[in-house]
Amino acid sequence: MTSVHSASPLATPVARQATGRREGLVLMLGSSLTVMGAVMVAPILPKLGAEFGPLTPRADLLLPLAVTGPALAIAVCAPLAGWVADRVGRKMLLVVATLLYALLGAVPAVLGDLLSIVAVRLLFGVTEAAVMTCCAALIADYWQGEERLRYINRQVVTIGLVGALFFVLGGALGEYSWRLPFLLYLLPLLLVPVMMKVLWEPARSRSCVEMQGPQRVAILSLVLGYVLIFGGMLLSFVVPVQAPILLVGLGVTSSTLIGVTIGLGLLATLGGSLAWPLLRRSLGIAGTHAVLLLLLGLGLWLLMRGQSYNQVLLAVVIHGLGAGLLVPNVMAPVMEALTARTRGRGLGGFTACLYLGQFVSPLVVAGLGGFAGDLHHAIEWLAFASLAAALLWGITALSRRSSNAPESSTHSSLK
Repeated sequence: MTSVHSASPLATPVARQATGRREGLVLMLGSSLTVMGAVMVAPILPKLGAEFGPLTPRADLLLPLAVTGPALAIAVCAPLAGWVADRVGRKMLLVVATLLYALLGAVPAVLGDLLSIVAVRLLFGVTEAAVMTCCAALIADYWQGEERLRYINRQVVTIGLVGALFFVLGGALGEYSWRLPFLLYLLPLLLVPVMMKVLWEPARSRSCVEMQGPQRVAILSLVLGYVLIFGGMLLSFVVPVQAPILLVGLGVTSSTLIGVTIGLGLLATLGGSLAWPLLRRSLGIAGTHAVLLLLLGLGLWLLMRGQSYNQVLLAVVIHGLGAGLLVPNVMAPVMEALTARTRGRGLGGFTACLYLGQFVSPLVVAGLGGFAGDLHHAIEWLAFASLAAALLWGITALSRRSSNAPESSTHSSLK
């Protein structure tokens, strides 16, 4: 099925069109840009430290910001990006943001001081916020029902695959120079003309919008989705951040073995994403919430109790399966809760909560560690919180199933 495109690539909004695989492929590739933000820089962090650490005041604070700074910028700017997308159009903002993403992403390759690199990386995060928000909004605009759910799942799977690929590429190029991985950010320039040709702007006239989706925002469902994605990402980022520390405490100091651990976690996340459609159809949204929180909590519990490398690997795999279920299972009802006119702002808020959860995860663990006594007890508390939430969602799912009630007035099409 193909689309009928307007003559101008950034033309005024048109009515809802038939949407096919070309639009889907472009949006999947566009969504994958967001994961490239950190995975290509993380492997070269030691070389950045060796290059600029001795010459830069407070380098110990600036270096982590080269990786985490974009996530903070996304959390702050995603709601604004959503507001702009609702005002000026998703396609126009996506094209401009992708162009700036490529240029700002590559700029650090020619910079000569750490402070400038961090500042550019923060601006780069603003473009990431716009790209992720617009891609998610266009998926919600282009597809409905089961077809939309398929593209949500494809989006998450593509992000996982591209993240793993560029993690390897970034590390390989970083062996030669810390500057080379930044040049990979120029690749999205190839995507810009394709976006202009293939994508189309959803209708924003009142008559067309009223035919697309609910007429009112389901506030309770939206807030619940925000809380779930924030808490879920907080739990999800415990493993990639804290597992290396726990492994060193067990005597595992090999960077290769530690890298294998994180890579295995990424693969498990991909496995969870692939399993999501089956679980959703079998258990519904609420039941799948219970399963993913159970897996996250169990993984953290096993990680905290692990006494060997193999035990840590098992914990990472279980935790990764739960993390892979998180984003599609929360994003689907959030999309259903929004009207066509509010998708940009609503999904901008979702993106902000997602990245804010990532950013505060190590801060929460550090705070709990200071209160509870050490890192192991902090992870134990988070594991208990996840298991308790899983129990509540399990009870909710069982009560709905026994009463034959739909999961909610906005979620009935998701079961």
